[in-house]
Amino acid sequence: MTDFAARRVMMVDTQVRPSDVTKFPIIDAMLTVAREDFVPAAQREAAYMGENLELGGGRVLLEPRTLAKMLDALAISNSELVLDVGCALGYSTAVIAHMAEAVVAVEEDESMATEAQEAIVAAGVDNAVVHTGPLAEGDPKHGPYDVIVVQGGVMEVPQALVDQLKDGGRMACLFMDGALGEVRLGYKRGDQISWRMAFNAGAPVLDGFSREPVFQL
Repeated sequence: MTDFAARRVMMVDTQVRPSDVTKFPIIDAMLTVAREDFVPAAQREAAYMGENLELGGGRVLLEPRTLAKMLDALAISNSELVLDVGCALGYSTAVIAHMAEAVVAVEEDESMATEAQEAIVAAGVDNAVVHTGPLAEGDPKHGPYDVIVVQGGVMEVPQALVDQLKDGGRMACLFMDGALGEVRLGYKRGDQISWRMAFNAGAPVLDGFSREPVFQL
């Protein structure tokens, strides 16, 4: 019988805290949410590894360090509405729900979205909902959002997501350039987002977040 609770503590002590993530709400959420309940059944034993977890179809569950450092940079408060784009099986949503007032998750894979909603309910999370639809379109009907987090690589951020961020809101995205990537924090002022580099990480680029090819004569 695997002691997943002990693995959770080890994950926080060896992957999260050493990455300079010490805010109590993040530590508490990552100690509380059972990561093994938000991965495919065959992957439960690998749930706490310090690397991205393959979910199939080019999708991954971001490594604990990457998610923790994103949340640390965003400093989500308990009065904020968060859009979690590409929630997969719902782990990030369940973690964020411990910090935010409410979370709207977006997942385009219907079976993943269904499993995510079931896992979130089973975990006793009552301030999150999963919307099924294209990741790049977000979920405008519940917006605008104080915070947007994208759970995968991007080359560029779709305008639809920028439009759903409140003026003064912030967004964390993992910008990929080949095999290298960096998480940037974006702050919205008016219609513009200004980005600053937060830390290095990597993940496959999500569908709808690639750069449109530019045709030159």
